[in-house]
Amino acid sequence: MLLRSSIATLACTALLAAAGFAQTSSQPNSQMPMRHQGPPASTHNAKARPSPPATAEVSLDGKDVKIDYSTPYMRGRKIMGGLVPYDKVWRTGANEATTLTTKADLKIGTLTVPAGTYTLFTLPSTGTWQLIVSKKTGEWGIPYPEGNDLGRTPMTSKPMAEPQEKMSISFENTSGNHTELHVKWENTDEYVEVTAE
Repeated sequence: MLLRSSIATLACTALLAAAGFAQTSSQPNSQMPMRHQGPPASTHNAKARPSPPATAEVSLDGKDVKIDYSTPYMRGRKIMGGLVPYDKVWRTGANEATTLTTKADLKIGTLTVPAGTYTLFTLPSTGTWQLIVSKKTGEWGIPYPEGNDLGRTPMTSKPMAEPQEKMSISFENTSGNHTELHVKWENTDEYVEVTAE
């Protein structure tokens, strides 16, 4: 009799537990932690960034010269002497370091630049800007890698007719083995002459 009662008690307990599990399982999963459905942040398209990537390219005597950089926007901010301080090295873009790749030996302003890959920086000033060519490559745009300069060369300032919202790097006035490398943003157009040797 005691054995039969124990078996009955165990059976009832099992039925109640099963009913409770079924009720819990049928409830909406809003209480369950949600999993992230999108791709990880590191795989997002770079063009969706606030400062999307861009490329400036030119061919000098049949040899390619390319600059890869990112394009920040003014967005109502004071740029030169504000967001971009004077007398401090500027990454000259955003995100990854601004990279120059040349298949030609170049003369950039007063600086001789052998064919290869380099990082570009500038030193903004209320007077004469300097273009900095660094031998260190493959890094983020900051910090500036001191002690790795290939060299520096002065830039020339050119007035702009109206403010430019998006920062740009471009090759202009190209002819044969000669071009100009321009850095433009806000009311500033700084450039340097480039010749393939």
